[in-house]
Amino acid sequence: MKKNLINIAVATTLGLAAFAASAEDMYRGAWYAVPGVSYMNTDSDLDAKNGPGVFLKLGKELSESWDIQGGLGYNRAKEDTDIVGASGRYKQTTLGLDALYMFSRSNFRPFLLAGLGAARNNIDYTNIPTLTDKSKTSWLANVGLGAQYLINDSFGLQADLRHQWTRSNAKAPTTTFDADGTIGNTLLSLGGVFRFGAPAPAPVVAEAPVAAPEPAPYAAPEPVAEAAPAPVPACKPTENTITVSAEKLFGFNEGKLQKGAKPVLDDAAAQIKANPELTAVIVTGHTDRIGSDAYNQKLSERRANIVKDYLVSQGVDAGLITAEGKGESEPVVQCVGNKTTKKLISCLQPNRRVEIRAVGTKESGCN
Repeated sequence: MKKNLINIAVATTLGLAAFAASAEDMYRGAWYAVPGVSYMNTDSDLDAKNGPGVFLKLGKELSESWDIQGGLGYNRAKEDTDIVGASGRYKQTTLGLDALYMFSRSNFRPFLLAGLGAARNNIDYTNIPTLTDKSKTSWLANVGLGAQYLINDSFGLQADLRHQWTRSNAKAPTTTFDADGTIGNTLLSLGGVFRFGAPAPAPVVAEAPVAAPEPAPYAAPEPVAEAAPAPVPACKPTENTITVSAEKLFGFNEGKLQKGAKPVLDDAAAQIKANPELTAVIVTGHTDRIGSDAYNQKLSERRANIVKDYLVSQGVDAGLITAEGKGESEPVVQCVGNKTTKKLISCLQPNRRVEIRAVGTKESGCN
């Protein structure tokens, strides 16, 4: 039964991970608590039935791919020694720290886990006179897999299946009972995920599209007397910039175009196509300072490339467009405070933007 449970869980988790990996990212860098219940399938050497337990963990989203969870667990199971007159329970208390590799940051988040810690194994089987070394404090190691499902930004569910190794010294000479050595238990756990310390998505505020300034009209150079020719000034192409709020295009902390984004980008595409003298279009993504530098850099690059792809889909020459991300390195405003609150998110809104720079419109003096 233990082997079948593991095989089913592996196949299910890896299959769902392939589906979830393409979903929209929802990494917040949040802390969260996971209280729950568990069911333990005991090692055959313990001669104990399967039994229930409880646990409490504290977790942290470290990056887009990694979480860490630490906490306490307690399980117990009735003895099953078949020794006449025997009774009692096997009890296990654990303190451990797990590293979780997250396949996705969407609402559904499959993961693999591995961890270390300490365990207290107490084999409290009464009426076995020769039983020795009933209790043992030991190292703990475990591996497993599982998944989280976030119902909203503050609450979700977590389930995992893990195999756990510890050590026991219990034995009962003259009987068939012998649990002296490494023992392996399998635990199936289910808990609630209570997230805190994470920024809530800011409301999307409708904004009027920012129109690019009209191209400077072509002006013929003033006639110059042949007797005293004046130097012709160097021709410098103009640079028209369209700056669009990231919330107008993507929504807070997201990398997927939302419904209100297309009219804004359609207008930008029309302006670019209406000016055949353009030589380059540079799309630059920017973020605020909430989150890590590495995460913000990737988010800004992803947004810039999404805007580029959309402009191309609207008929803009792909050879003209370059997409780049500047992350949080070029803020427009500076806001006081480091704690992520709705007020700080609102204050930093101008920094979350995408700039579309069209270069090459002729000015006076250009041929």
